Amino acid sequence: MAMTTTPAVQPFPLYSARGSNRDLGLQHGEQAREQIRAHLDALQRSLGLATAAFEERALAFQPLFEEHCPHLVEEIEGLARGAGISFAGGLAINTRGALGAPNAAVDGGCTAFVIGREAAEQGEVLIGQTSDMLPETIDFAYVLRLHPVDKTAMLMWTFGGMIGYHGLNALGVAHMANDLGDGGPGRRFAMPHYPVKRMMYECTTVAEVVALLRRVPLWSNGNYVLCDGAGSILDIEATSAGPELIEDDGRGYITHTNHYCSARYATEENAAATYADSFPRLARINAFLADRSGSFSVGDLRAALSDHANYPTSICRHASSSNPDDGFETAGVTAAALIAEPEQGRLHIAPGNPCSSPFTTYELDA
Repeated sequence: MAMTTTPAVQPFPLYSARGSNRDLGLQHGEQAREQIRAHLDALQRSLGLATAAFEERALAFQPLFEEHCPHLVEEIEGLARGAGISFAGGLAINTRGALGAPNAAVDGGCTAFVIGREAAEQGEVLIGQTSDMLPETIDFAYVLRLHPVDKTAMLMWTFGGMIGYHGLNALGVAHMANDLGDGGPGRRFAMPHYPVKRMMYECTTVAEVVALLRRVPLWSNGNYVLCDGAGSILDIEATSAGPELIEDDGRGYITHTNHYCSARYATEENAAATYADSFPRLARINAFLADRSGSFSVGDLRAALSDHANYPTSICRHASSSNPDDGFETAGVTAAALIAEPEQGRLHIAPGNPCSSPFTTYELDA
């Protein structure tokens, strides 16, 4: 297939908020009003539900939020007010995939990594990923910097009103994520991943994140690469049956794509149920990192995330169809590429394909 390069797009806007959870939500909603309303409309259309049925489905999750993160209920109330949407709409955005049918398809693919201090050129932890989705996500996305009054500050890439997504906090805790393909433990009525991602930023160590994922039940399966300010790195396949931990085994780095790698779930049956391109992407990022162990730099990782081996389903993913109704496998693209320096409070992000869009650096303490 001939290479087609997407044009560079503008850097993602940066929105900042400070104060109580309700204040954070209100300021977030006011600044991202356009993206939030567009995301909500797209979500409701994708489910094919009338407003009353759509909101009823979202409100069913409210007791779970109140049980596990009541402070985030207040933030979603503020978000809804700031964006001029209903509380149920704000809850729907932060429930998202869990609103679909039990066997609804996952959002898309991602290639993620975390690199320990001993393997990096500057002796600092590096963590990042491509975030691969349908292209409309690019229009909903922005960078969000939050300074809660009673918790650590955080900086994340997110979209359309979601209060938890990829990024870091001021204590060096950072997480990136991958969807996991079909297979593994079944889905159930439990907490969506997005508020749990946000609660990870309220942790001070990787060990606290592990405890969080053991305590809070999840509706579906997802994967997280993690680090903290003490230099710990870890991968967690966070399933509806509980977390499975994957360590670096002395390599100094951990990688993950969209299939199970833990001993418990890396079965032939589960492998057959996931995206076929997940396996070559993992092999490719591993080969890239193995060649450079001990000398990784941000520049090296920008090159890795721009790689086109096995194009178009490469690490830097390009669509082979322009029709989003064809689904992720043919219409999915890299919506953003992210590289974080958590100990420096820096997040480098390329909007869309990193092969054609430059990275912009966002600072937690600007």
